[in-house]
Amino acid sequence: MNDRLQGTLDLLVLKAVSLGEMHGYGILLRIEQISGGALTIEQGALYPALYRLERQSLLATRWGTSDNNRKAKFYSLTTRGRQQLEAEKQSWSRLVDAIATALRARTAEI
Repeated sequence: MNDRLQGTLDLLVLKAVSLGEMHGYGILLRIEQISGGALTIEQGALYPALYRLERQSLLATRWGTSDNNRKAKFYSLTTRGRQQLEAEKQSWSRLVDAIATALRARTAEI
């Protein structure tokens, strides 16, 4: 994952899972897909994030069988997870807007 995106992993995971229940590897693929291939998450970063989000009651889990017939833990958003996703999306949008405004500043405007 790009160093500039540190701290956004939880947001990306919540967004990916909001699109439908999936297992960990599916979440990696979904993030890559929804970012147009621009973002790649390492498994070593994803699984601690999933565990943390589950501990915070933002993700619910169930054991099931993956497409390749293996036992896998599937993740879905809880109500609290949906609320957190919305709050983080709003916060992220405010930050992006503030940075964009700062980058458009010209000497004459200061």
